Amino acid sequence: MNFQKEIQIRPTSGSIKSKGLPAALWALTISAFAIGTTEFVIVGLLPTVASDLGISIPSAGLLVSLYAIGVAIGAPILTALTGKIPRKRLLVSIMLLFVIGNGLASIAPGFITLVLARILTGFAHGVYFSIGSTIAASLVPEEKRATAISIMFAGLTLAIVTGVPLGTFIGQHFGWRATFIGVSILGIIGLLASLLLVPNSLKNGKTASLKSQFKVLGNKRLIFAFLMTAMGYGGTFVVFTYLSPVLQKITGFQESTVTFILLIYGVAIALGNLIGGKVANKNPLKALLWMFAAQGLILLAFYFTVSSPVLSIITLFFLGALSFASVPGLQLLVVQIAEKELPGTEDVASGINIAAFNIGIAIGSYVGGIIVTSSLGLESTPWIGALFLVITVLITLYSIRLSKKKQ
Repeated sequence: MNFQKEIQIRPTSGSIKSKGLPAALWALTISAFAIGTTEFVIVGLLPTVASDLGISIPSAGLLVSLYAIGVAIGAPILTALTGKIPRKRLLVSIMLLFVIGNGLASIAPGFITLVLARILTGFAHGVYFSIGSTIAASLVPEEKRATAISIMFAGLTLAIVTGVPLGTFIGQHFGWRATFIGVSILGIIGLLASLLLVPNSLKNGKTASLKSQFKVLGNKRLIFAFLMTAMGYGGTFVVFTYLSPVLQKITGFQESTVTFILLIYGVAIALGNLIGGKVANKNPLKALLWMFAAQGLILLAFYFTVSSPVLSIITLFFLGALSFASVPGLQLLVVQIAEKELPGTEDVASGINIAAFNIGIAIGSYVGGIIVTSSLGLESTPWIGALFLVITVLITLYSIRLSKKKQ
């Protein structure tokens, strides 16, 4: 999609000129909520799924990792292959694929079928957030693009707050298949919202060929932006993956209390996402530098406050806010670089960045698992996560240097 041409047609779509937020943004947010729920809810359902299908917990864990692989590999490839399809038609098609994937998961007769359904849903996830970011940015004036992206991603963060706990509750009481049926219904709502609210004027400009689109992988500035995404997100998931056992075994909270704390953490994530979008509107690189630095400091602080019930909650609130505050800025940065240096590759660059997020999740979770099972133990996950952020800050500083050379 040619982003410049996309912007030029904005005045013709009725809602773009309105002072309020375009209704299409809410359609994107609803779909993001459904996708976010299906991505993370499986973690809480692993014991139930394993017991029902007669497999081990580690085997059931493949439902998490293979989903991420589906997103990471499928997003850039499928985004490139679907580049000539009109944006609204593609959005609706993606949500249809999402509904089918979750519907298949709900009736899967065995583990292999369930894995295939998850991979299929992962493909939909990757393409959706790839094109969703550029569509959200094209719906609003240039100075509000990061805010628009953050609103779309708010659906993902709200899924962590409400969708995942509710989906886990349903799965534990009515069976894991009921959860996937519920997510399919959410997908249908997102599909209908896209049909009704997304303007038909989101037409494609001249799209680069598949070969030329993958030139993004040879662009130095984009490569470092992807590294920022993977390392920054990875640092978050070193701790986030094992946050519940940390709070129970080290801080000393009861399981019921941890559930409430995780809700607070999720609210902080949603607030941080929205604030991060506003802060990153004008200069995403500069904003990201301060966000990553602050996140690293908070992670390090959590290492010292984790044993205190009061201080740990306060620290976690700020950690939650900072953990996802960088998401809209990172997406906007990638779109801006692609728009300026490789016009026509914005969607694919965005797709690769979505892949980088999922690679970060995989790396962070894997490293966290190694730390937890080593002599360092659960209590070391915060400072290990902080090391990820130190590396991210250095990458960001170098990216700023590259940006100045281009000016």
